[in-house]
Amino acid sequence: MSHFSSEDEVELQGLLKSLLRSVSERISGAPSVECAEEILLHLEETDKNFHNYEFVKYLRQYLERALGTVIDEETENCMRAEGQAVTSGQDTLVHAVTRRTRESAEYKEMMHTLKNTMMVVVESLINKFEEDQLKKEEMHRKKQHEQSGGPYLDNCSDSDSSFNQSYAFITHEQLQVIAEKLHQSQPKEVRWEALQLLCCAPPSDVLSSESWYSLCRSLSAALADPDPELILRFFAKTLSSSPLNVTREIYVSLAKSLESDFLLRKLSIAAGSAGIDVNRPDIARLLKQMRLMNDFQKEVTSYWIRHPEKYMEEIIESTLSLLSLQHERDAGMPSTEKVLEPIHMMAMLDIKATWFKRWMHGSYSRTVVLRLLEKKYKSLVNCVPFQLCDRAGPVQRTLYTTKELEYIHFVHSLCLLGRLLIYTNGRSLFPVRVKNRKGGGSDCNSTAVLAFISFCSSHSLSPTSLVMEDLRTLCDRTECAVQCLYQSPVIEALLAPIIALLRGEQAKVNTLETTLVHIADILARIATTRWGLSIFLYDTNLISAEGASTSAAHIIAQFTKRLLAENLPPLPGLGASTAVAGAFVFVCRQMYNTCVGLQVLRPYNLHECIVRAWRQVLTGRLQWSTLMVLKEISPVSSVQHSLWAETLLDNLLNFAATPKGLLFLQQTGAMDECVTYMFSRFTKKLQVSWCEKFGYGVMVTQIAATAPGVAALRRSGFVQAIVVDLWSALECGRDDARVVQPRSTPMEPIDRSCQKLFLALVNLLSSSYAVWELLGQQPLPNKAEYSHREMPTSIVDLVDRLIAINSDEKIHSLFNYEQSHTFGLRDDCLGHAMFQSSFHREFIIDGLSVERNHILVRMGMVGGPSERRLPPRSLEKGADPYPWPMFSSYPLPKCYIPDIPKMPRTKGGMCRSLERENRDLSVPMYSPTRWMADLLEATVLHLSSSPSDCFFPLAETAAALPEGCSLLCCRVRIQMSVQPRSRIMVWAHEGGHHLRAVMPHPWLAPIVTGLSPDLPLRDQVQPALPWILDRSSAGLRGRFPGYDWFAATAFLLMSGDRERTWGFLLRFSSLLASAFLWPARLRAHLPKELARSEIPPVYSCTAHFVEMLLKAEVPLVSSAFQMSGFTPSQICLQWLSQCFWNYLDWMDICHYVCTCVLLGPDYQVYVCVAVLKHLQQSILQHAQAQDLQVFLKEEPIRGFRVTDYLEFMEGLERTYRPVVLEDMRTFLLQV
Repeated sequence: MSHFSSEDEVELQGLLKSLLRSVSERISGAPSVECAEEILLHLEETDKNFHNYEFVKYLRQYLERALGTVIDEETENCMRAEGQAVTSGQDTLVHAVTRRTRESAEYKEMMHTLKNTMMVVVESLINKFEEDQLKKEEMHRKKQHEQSGGPYLDNCSDSDSSFNQSYAFITHEQLQVIAEKLHQSQPKEVRWEALQLLCCAPPSDVLSSESWYSLCRSLSAALADPDPELILRFFAKTLSSSPLNVTREIYVSLAKSLESDFLLRKLSIAAGSAGIDVNRPDIARLLKQMRLMNDFQKEVTSYWIRHPEKYMEEIIESTLSLLSLQHERDAGMPSTEKVLEPIHMMAMLDIKATWFKRWMHGSYSRTVVLRLLEKKYKSLVNCVPFQLCDRAGPVQRTLYTTKELEYIHFVHSLCLLGRLLIYTNGRSLFPVRVKNRKGGGSDCNSTAVLAFISFCSSHSLSPTSLVMEDLRTLCDRTECAVQCLYQSPVIEALLAPIIALLRGEQAKVNTLETTLVHIADILARIATTRWGLSIFLYDTNLISAEGASTSAAHIIAQFTKRLLAENLPPLPGLGASTAVAGAFVFVCRQMYNTCVGLQVLRPYNLHECIVRAWRQVLTGRLQWSTLMVLKEISPVSSVQHSLWAETLLDNLLNFAATPKGLLFLQQTGAMDECVTYMFSRFTKKLQVSWCEKFGYGVMVTQIAATAPGVAALRRSGFVQAIVVDLWSALECGRDDARVVQPRSTPMEPIDRSCQKLFLALVNLLSSSYAVWELLGQQPLPNKAEYSHREMPTSIVDLVDRLIAINSDEKIHSLFNYEQSHTFGLRDDCLGHAMFQSSFHREFIIDGLSVERNHILVRMGMVGGPSERRLPPRSLEKGADPYPWPMFSSYPLPKCYIPDIPKMPRTKGGMCRSLERENRDLSVPMYSPTRWMADLLEATVLHLSSSPSDCFFPLAETAAALPEGCSLLCCRVRIQMSVQPRSRIMVWAHEGGHHLRAVMPHPWLAPIVTGLSPDLPLRDQVQPALPWILDRSSAGLRGRFPGYDWFAATAFLLMSGDRERTWGFLLRFSSLLASAFLWPARLRAHLPKELARSEIPPVYSCTAHFVEMLLKAEVPLVSSAFQMSGFTPSQICLQWLSQCFWNYLDWMDICHYVCTCVLLGPDYQVYVCVAVLKHLQQSILQHAQAQDLQVFLKEEPIRGFRVTDYLEFMEGLERTYRPVVLEDMRTFLLQV
């Protein structure tokens, strides 16, 4: 059974051949023959499929037949001799049986037979392999010569993977013989035979041979043969499987050979010919070599960093030397004849210059490429063709016309330029020299050329698509965009078609609509950055349609308004294109969603144009539905109109990004629709747009700062969604969330899982207008029974369940009572609801009682950072964790009032100045507030006496004052908070008894009643609650909805003198400053549009300019607000509405009022910017800690002095007063 028949030998040949094919990848990767042998010897150890090979199965069966009987007999003999079964000594038995079997005669005979048979099988395989190779090459050669059609790229086989081809091991002596046969002196047949043998040898053996260098020279010379197929095959194997120190020699020799070919043989396309045929033998030979180079160029970048830089530099320099080769045109050559150069062939093979993009990707190779281009090969990018044609015909073909060849070269060069523009050293190669259609050249700015080319055509490999890709890349890189795009020539080139259309001329572009959409795309990307926005708004080097110098913003706004307005004549060559209109509205949106951009675009009333177009779309919906039923229009058309309506609504919504823009949005009457649309996108967690990589948090915060905005949020379902999400996070969790493990007990009052929802609630309720709108005139439910599954759906329900917990039923309805109640108490926006809860005289010191005490003390007294002392919100370590007394009734414990020394009564600085000017003037001894009051009174008297300074009619001011000026309301706050030792109490003994007589209005009678220091706080505040809650909807119509902080400030400044205060307020109400410092009196003089909007001027004007100046002067703070989802306008609205009470000390509040009255109302803006600049470090820290909103609302402004920042504010005045003050004057008249 150990002998093989002829059939067995044939079967073994097939099995062995199959095995070699399976492991060919392992063998081909071996650097030498010895390594290949080692791989085969250890195949069982390294190949998990070893026992599944058919050859191995066959050998196992053969061994079983030949030695099975011998193994069984030896096993029985060993077991009988040792007298044991196969147990623990099994390994010893196996070794003994194996040894005896290998020593048997049967084993020796089997091995002899197997060896002889395998030698015969291997020899047969080698012979058959050589025959197959010769037949294959012959058939391939015949096929190559007979083939007359088909694309070249599909026929080229020189760069096939070497892993799919077989090897025959070869000795060094054989390689020496092959090298001699490859010499150019040998006959062609001899060289051909030697090349065949060389291609069958492993590249590792060839490269390690001593005759390699002679072989390399012979191979390079053989590349010039008419059919270098075998040489290219060997080069392909070598380039794919050899180290870089060897492949660079192959590559460099290939590049030099091609360079010599192009120098010796000037290829040209004669005039009148059909073009260039890639199947022409000389062209095909060059293309094959170029393709092999291109494949290597794209792969070598993955590993050349592991080798010395000189290897990479040789490869790059040989490539650039070849591609920069240009023939000098002969004197007798016709101008229409085209010379074929290496760059043309490279462009045919890699039209988008993928090889160059990969070389420029890494700094390691990019540095070398740019250095060589600048020093030696700048001609490669210095002559860009500019003859454009439409690309026609199939994608793959063999014949290219002269124009198509130029177009391919142009696209390839365009991709090179686009990649060079990205890098600083690449931009130093410009300006480039552009070949014009007349054959000459001119130096041009690179990006302006790209902008002009983008107007030319519009298919997949068109200049438009490629240039748009390059321009988008430049826009995404700030440094590139600043140097390339944000330049007047580029903006002028982009706006040229628009200016032509506005002049009534026909734009010189191929496809007008597509070109305009592309232009708008680039303009929008430019406008998203502060540098691009600046050049749009302030660079007035452009010439408008009327011939005047103007900026890009005005041209774009005029063009957009023409696109949206149906009552204007249509633009020439452009119909009613919603795509173009939407694209340019989006460009304007990038400008008007910033404060500075809205100021420039305000005269165009784009919000009115957009809402008018949107309403026209809504009006036509019924007609479209009817036409669809009648099948007169397709559903696709109706969908397009719906998308157009959604686009307009989306752009209209973005007016809410700024305070003044929100006023414009409210005036359009589309606030509810915009907020509903925003909520639909918010629930899907969509971004604002593709260029605004953030959500709607900032916009929601901006909208929630006003009464109509928060009302729209409530109607849209946004408020309910926040409440439900918050309740789910605090109490019950989501219904669809799978509970894997119990929730951990939170260690912080605001758990991380609730932090985001807490901040969303703070943002929603930061404005007093929002609180009044959501809580005013709405009683708490106070139910007798609450279910665990009953979820609150409004802010009132949330207050009832989390804050005003005054019954056991409410406590028992909460799963997490302490955390949920602490969460509610931490929301200071709702802290006033504490007064409706029930408290007792005895306390248990825990987290909730500590939190309650902090809130009561904070609400029970007013004062700046040095005028009141607040207890901590957590227990302290030590024997006495909470030494602070609990506060539940008056008087306030003395430990909460810091010891403030009495101010010495000295002459104020202003008084000393007056005394120096007039020696006869008798100046009494003044306190600081007394001389500031005199100064204010004298200034207001002087200004109100001048008709030019009176903004409001003086004769009507008495009737225009708010009902009672809310002066008596200060009694509720001041007497329950300010102690005699506080510096605020300068009026306590002098004017306190006149408080009742200051205002005669009967509706304030409940408030005037004195507060007894012996009664509990909740009993004294109760009479004031009806006045607080009995408001009209939070707005400016009707009675002023809030506490009159300015009137209280004026009353304190005047030391409680009722007559003096009344006269001061009467005269002050006629000045422009009163419109912003004293919001309560403005309601009578508001223009109808502004009054109807219910948005106060302090928000829509002052806060608007605060955001504008902050972005320019303190950009880090502006960015911190943006990242936190909070807005400077919200906190400034709170500061200004309450006249900085509880945020600044009394002296700084007086300085603030005097500064704004004496120096101008625009100083109100500058003071806010100065405060935010003072808080910059704290703002940045708390923005990173994600509690910026809480910090700004709860903490006083420590260390800020108005006098310290006067110089800074004067600098702001010099820069911005012409804009800010003028807008304040015109705002109230032209809204």
